Amino acid sequence: MLLRFEVSNHRSIMQPIELSMIAVDNDRPAARTFELLDEHVLTIAGIYGPNASGKTNLLAALAWLSSAVSSSLRVWDTFVPREPFRFAGGVSLVSSFKVELMVSGIRYAYHLELNDAAIQFEGLYSYPERRRRTLFIRTGEDLRFQRGLANLAATKELLTPTTLALSAAMRFDRDEIGHFGRALAAIKVHGTLRSSMIHRRGFAIGGFGPSSTERLFDANAAHRQQSLFENEGVGHGDARASALALLQFADLGIDDVEFVEEPAEGVDGVDQRRPDRRRLRLLHRVADQQVPFDLDEESAGTQTWFRLIGPMLSALQSGQILLFDEIDASLHPRLSARLVELFQDPETNPLGAQLIFTTHDTSLLNHLNRDEVWLMEKGRDGASSLTALAEFGGDAVRRSMNLEKAYLSGRFGAVPELDQFVLRRALGLLVGSE
Repeated sequence: MLLRFEVSNHRSIMQPIELSMIAVDNDRPAARTFELLDEHVLTIAGIYGPNASGKTNLLAALAWLSSAVSSSLRVWDTFVPREPFRFAGGVSLVSSFKVELMVSGIRYAYHLELNDAAIQFEGLYSYPERRRRTLFIRTGEDLRFQRGLANLAATKELLTPTTLALSAAMRFDRDEIGHFGRALAAIKVHGTLRSSMIHRRGFAIGGFGPSSTERLFDANAAHRQQSLFENEGVGHGDARASALALLQFADLGIDDVEFVEEPAEGVDGVDQRRPDRRRLRLLHRVADQQVPFDLDEESAGTQTWFRLIGPMLSALQSGQILLFDEIDASLHPRLSARLVELFQDPETNPLGAQLIFTTHDTSLLNHLNRDEVWLMEKGRDGASSLTALAEFGGDAVRRSMNLEKAYLSGRFGAVPELDQFVLRRALGLLVGSE
């Protein structure tokens, strides 16, 4: 589980900002506990703010770090594909990333500093008995491991100025480092952020396409998953039953999902040398009539929800972190609220999977606790800042407060400032002298 993430000098983020998943209000089931951690940990974080305030960039920074761990050894070569702040000399300054995770009940902390040319500093620490243990420290190309990790000395042979020591060390069989590295690299990305990052050089983007949901419905799929759900609306069957129940939640008219075999087409008709193509169709029932529809014939909201079912179930089953940019882009507020509740509820999320999302949907504030809400703003210098709602005004933000009403009234900031005079002038609606 993610505990904290801090980043500086990445896209619109110049000065360090920190996203914390540490609970302020501990006395509720959504706040998870660990034997070796005094603090309670949240499974949800919702980031609000105006357009272009930097919400996506915060998720992009965490996704970038995750991808760096899985990509640097394989695809980083002559330069580090970072994205520094472009003003105030950010291009010439280092970018910094700090992350803390709970992995297999142990707290880890990782610190990375780099510029375009090389890794400047890298450190990995663990707290197996609540006291910090240094696993490795890397300054430039000087890499030193903790005693007892001598078999990782071969990591140095894989090291280049642009290769993360963590990426290289994961090649060797040491659980102290491998467990953390795999957990960090396993962060998944969904929504508009994934679409924008998938074409960038030097990245291996974690995420799922429609096929991850399709596999849940495909009887020929080799991998079968057991259902995690035992609450209302989701049955006790296998993953297919859970996926179908979630799909029907989005559209009550969907009766089932089927695959049809279609002959592979060649230049001159059917190509007997190629295997048949399997096409997914959603079956709708009205009265006694059942009619199949292709997925691309469904509404944008149903398509988005369908594609999300696979990542959602996978995250809940394995306790992964799921980043969802613009959760409200195509989802009805009712679906967004249901998604949040699935991650909050210990019964549907027994392994502590986390959902971190950006949104403009203020109705979701009715489903979030004050420590699950973050506010993003951009200053006149073009740099983004992040504020925890729970810390905004101290005790003035009560747990019982109507957060949606207070946010829309501008009490916490992070809302668009609309100057009607400027807008009307730009549209040519003002006549005469001004």
